[in-house]
Amino acid sequence: MSAHATSGAAVGGGHGATALPEPGPRTATGVPTGRLGIWWFLASEIVIFGGLIVTYILFHMRHPEWGQEAQHTITAAGALNTFVLLTSSLTMVLAHAAIGRGKRHHADLYLSATRILGGVFLIVKAFEYGREITEGYTPVSGLFWSFYFAMTGLHALHVLGGIVAMSIIGAWVRVGKNVHRVEYVGMYWHFVDIVWIFLFPLLYLTS
Repeated sequence: MSAHATSGAAVGGGHGATALPEPGPRTATGVPTGRLGIWWFLASEIVIFGGLIVTYILFHMRHPEWGQEAQHTITAAGALNTFVLLTSSLTMVLAHAAIGRGKRHHADLYLSATRILGGVFLIVKAFEYGREITEGYTPVSGLFWSFYFAMTGLHALHVLGGIVAMSIIGAWVRVGKNVHRVEYVGMYWHFVDIVWIFLFPLLYLTS
Protein backbone atom coordinates (compact mmCIF):
# COMPACT_ATOMS: atom_id res chain seq x y z
CA MET A 1 0.00 0.00 0.00
CA SER A 2 1.37 3.40 -0.92
CA ALA A 3 1.99 6.17 1.60
CA HIS A 4 -0.85 8.20 0.09
CA ALA A 5 -3.22 5.26 0.35
CA THR A 6 -2.20 4.73 3.93
CA SER A 7 -2.91 8.40 4.62
CA GLY A 8 -6.35 8.15 3.09
CA ALA A 9 -7.19 5.01 5.05
CA ALA A 10 -6.18 6.58 8.33
CA VAL A 11 -8.21 9.76 7.95
CA GLY A 12 -11.01 8.87 5.60
CA GLY A 13 -13.32 7.90 8.43
CA GLY A 14 -11.57 5.06 10.25
CA HIS A 15 -12.27 5.32 13.95
CA GLY A 16 -8.99 3.70 14.93
CA ALA A 17 -6.80 6.53 13.70
CA THR A 18 -5.06 8.16 16.64
CA ALA A 19 -2.06 9.87 15.05
CA LEU A 20 -1.43 11.93 11.97
CA PRO A 21 -0.01 9.97 9.04
CA GLU A 22 3.23 11.50 7.84
CA PRO A 23 4.17 10.15 4.42
CA GLY A 24 7.34 11.15 2.66
CA PRO A 25 11.06 11.04 3.40
CA ARG A 26 12.50 11.11 6.88
CA THR A 27 15.82 12.18 8.33
CA ALA A 28 18.38 9.74 9.70
CA THR A 29 16.80 10.16 13.14
CA GLY A 30 13.38 9.17 11.83
CA VAL A 31 11.93 12.69 12.02
CA PRO A 32 9.81 13.53 8.94
CA THR A 33 11.59 16.09 6.79
CA GLY A 34 8.49 18.29 6.78
CA ARG A 35 8.45 18.50 10.55
CA LEU A 36 12.18 19.17 10.65
CA GLY A 37 11.68 21.89 8.07
CA ILE A 38 9.04 23.68 10.12
CA TRP A 39 11.29 23.42 13.18
CA TRP A 40 14.12 25.16 11.31
CA PHE A 41 11.72 27.77 9.95
CA LEU A 42 10.36 28.54 13.40
CA ALA A 43 13.90 28.72 14.78
CA SER A 44 14.70 31.44 12.23
CA GLU A 45 11.49 33.25 13.17
CA ILE A 46 12.45 33.13 16.84
CA VAL A 47 15.74 34.81 15.95
CA ILE A 48 13.92 37.58 14.07
CA PHE A 49 11.23 38.33 16.62
CA GLY A 50 13.54 37.63 19.55
CA GLY A 51 16.04 40.14 18.18
CA LEU A 52 13.34 42.79 17.79
CA ILE A 53 11.95 42.19 21.27
CA VAL A 54 15.35 42.25 22.97
CA THR A 55 16.32 45.42 21.08
CA TYR A 56 13.03 47.05 22.08
CA ILE A 57 13.57 46.16 25.74
CA LEU A 58 17.11 47.56 25.71
CA PHE A 59 15.95 50.82 24.14
CA HIS A 60 13.01 51.04 26.52
CA MET A 61 15.37 50.79 29.49
CA ARG A 62 17.10 53.92 28.16
CA HIS A 63 13.84 55.70 27.31
CA PRO A 64 11.44 55.46 30.26
CA GLU A 65 9.28 58.11 28.61
CA TRP A 66 8.03 55.39 26.27
CA GLY A 67 5.53 54.56 29.00
CA GLN A 68 3.73 57.80 28.15
CA GLU A 69 3.78 56.96 24.44
CA ALA A 70 2.27 53.54 25.13
CA GLN A 71 -0.71 55.23 26.75
CA HIS A 72 -1.77 56.33 23.27
CA THR A 73 -2.13 52.75 22.05
CA ILE A 74 -5.64 51.27 22.15
CA THR A 75 -5.27 48.84 25.03
CA ALA A 76 -8.84 47.52 24.74
CA ALA A 77 -8.22 46.56 21.11
CA GLY A 78 -4.95 44.88 22.04
CA ALA A 79 -6.68 42.95 24.82
CA LEU A 80 -9.46 41.90 22.44
CA ASN A 81 -6.91 40.65 19.93
CA THR A 82 -5.15 38.72 22.68
CA PHE A 83 -8.41 36.94 23.48
CA VAL A 84 -9.04 36.32 19.77
CA LEU A 85 -5.63 34.73 19.22
CA LEU A 86 -5.84 32.60 22.36
CA THR A 87 -9.22 31.34 21.19
CA SER A 88 -7.79 30.62 17.74
CA SER A 89 -5.04 28.60 19.37
CA LEU A 90 -7.74 26.44 20.98
CA THR A 91 -9.56 25.90 17.68
CA MET A 92 -6.26 24.93 16.07
CA VAL A 93 -5.67 22.33 18.80
CA LEU A 94 -9.16 20.97 18.15
CA ALA A 95 -8.45 20.79 14.40
CA HIS A 96 -5.28 18.80 15.03
CA ALA A 97 -7.10 16.48 17.44
CA ALA A 98 -9.93 15.94 14.93
CA ILE A 99 -7.47 14.92 12.22
CA GLY A 100 -5.84 12.50 14.65
CA ARG A 101 -9.24 10.86 15.14
CA GLY A 102 -9.85 10.68 11.41
CA LYS A 103 -12.63 13.29 11.47
CA ARG A 104 -11.75 15.41 8.46
CA HIS A 105 -15.04 17.33 8.42
CA HIS A 106 -14.59 18.47 12.01
CA ALA A 107 -10.96 19.37 11.34
CA ASP A 108 -12.03 21.50 8.37
CA LEU A 109 -14.60 23.31 10.53
CA TYR A 110 -12.03 24.06 13.23
CA LEU A 111 -9.51 25.26 10.65
CA SER A 112 -12.19 27.54 9.20
CA ALA A 113 -12.91 28.90 12.68
CA THR A 114 -9.20 29.55 13.18
CA ARG A 115 -9.00 31.40 9.87
CA ILE A 116 -12.02 33.53 10.79
CA LEU A 117 -10.47 34.42 14.13
CA GLY A 118 -7.25 35.33 12.36
CA GLY A 119 -9.27 37.58 10.07
CA VAL A 120 -10.92 39.22 13.08
CA PHE A 121 -7.47 39.90 14.50
CA LEU A 122 -6.39 41.65 11.30
CA ILE A 123 -9.59 43.72 11.13
CA VAL A 124 -9.11 44.92 14.71
CA LYS A 125 -5.46 45.69 13.98
CA ALA A 126 -6.40 47.66 10.86
CA PHE A 127 -8.89 49.65 12.96
CA GLU A 128 -6.11 50.37 15.46
CA TYR A 129 -3.71 51.53 12.78
CA GLY A 130 -6.35 53.80 11.25
CA ARG A 131 -7.22 55.35 14.60
CA GLU A 132 -3.59 55.86 15.60
CA ILE A 133 -2.55 57.34 12.28
CA THR A 134 -5.57 59.66 12.32
CA GLU A 135 -4.46 60.90 15.74
CA GLY A 136 -0.98 61.59 14.37
CA TYR A 137 0.90 58.52 15.58
CA THR A 138 2.83 57.09 12.64
CA PRO A 139 6.03 55.05 12.20
CA VAL A 140 7.98 58.32 12.05
CA SER A 141 6.41 59.88 15.16
CA GLY A 142 9.20 58.62 17.36
CA LEU A 143 11.30 55.58 18.19
CA PHE A 144 8.54 53.92 20.22
CA TRP A 145 6.11 54.15 17.32
CA SER A 146 8.75 52.88 14.90
CA PHE A 147 9.12 49.76 17.04
CA TYR A 148 5.36 49.51 17.51
CA PHE A 149 4.51 49.56 13.82
CA ALA A 150 7.50 47.39 12.85
CA MET A 151 6.77 44.61 15.35
CA THR A 152 2.98 44.59 15.10
CA GLY A 153 3.14 44.98 11.32
CA LEU A 154 5.53 42.05 10.95
CA HIS A 155 3.34 40.01 13.26
CA ALA A 156 0.22 40.90 11.25
CA LEU A 157 1.94 39.69 8.08
CA HIS A 158 2.62 36.38 9.82
CA VAL A 159 -1.05 36.14 10.80
CA LEU A 160 -2.00 36.74 7.16
CA GLY A 161 0.49 34.09 6.06
CA GLY A 162 -1.05 31.64 8.51
CA ILE A 163 -4.54 32.32 7.15
CA VAL A 164 -3.34 31.64 3.60
CA ALA A 165 -1.59 28.43 4.69
CA MET A 166 -4.70 27.23 6.54
CA SER A 167 -6.83 27.94 3.46
CA ILE A 168 -4.60 25.70 1.35
CA ILE A 169 -4.35 22.95 3.96
CA GLY A 170 -8.09 23.14 4.63
CA ALA A 171 -8.71 22.41 0.95
CA TRP A 172 -6.37 19.40 1.21
CA VAL A 173 -8.13 18.17 4.34
CA ARG A 174 -11.48 18.17 2.54
CA VAL A 175 -10.13 15.70 -0.02
CA GLY A 176 -7.99 13.71 2.42
CA LYS A 177 -4.65 14.88 1.01
CA ASN A 178 -1.57 15.93 3.01
CA VAL A 179 -3.60 15.95 6.22
CA HIS A 180 -0.43 15.58 8.29
CA ARG A 181 0.35 19.20 7.45
CA VAL A 182 -2.37 20.33 9.85
CA GLU A 183 0.25 19.68 12.52
CA TYR A 184 2.78 21.88 10.73
CA VAL A 185 0.45 24.86 10.30
CA GLY A 186 -0.62 24.34 13.91
CA MET A 187 2.96 24.66 15.12
CA TYR A 188 3.32 27.86 13.10
CA TRP A 189 0.05 29.30 14.39
CA HIS A 190 0.91 28.61 18.02
CA PHE A 191 4.22 30.40 17.46
CA VAL A 192 2.37 33.43 16.07
CA ASP A 193 0.13 33.42 19.14
CA ILE A 194 3.08 33.21 21.53
CA VAL A 195 4.78 36.16 19.83
CA TRP A 196 1.67 38.26 20.40
CA ILE A 197 1.59 37.27 24.08
CA PHE A 198 5.01 38.96 24.33
CA LEU A 199 4.11 41.96 22.17
CA PHE A 200 0.89 42.88 23.95
CA PRO A 201 2.35 43.71 27.39
CA LEU A 202 5.54 45.18 25.91
CA LEU A 203 3.77 47.61 23.59
CA TYR A 204 0.43 48.26 25.26
CA LEU A 205 1.12 47.91 28.98
CA THR A 206 4.70 49.19 29.17
CA SER A 207 5.44 51.73 31.88
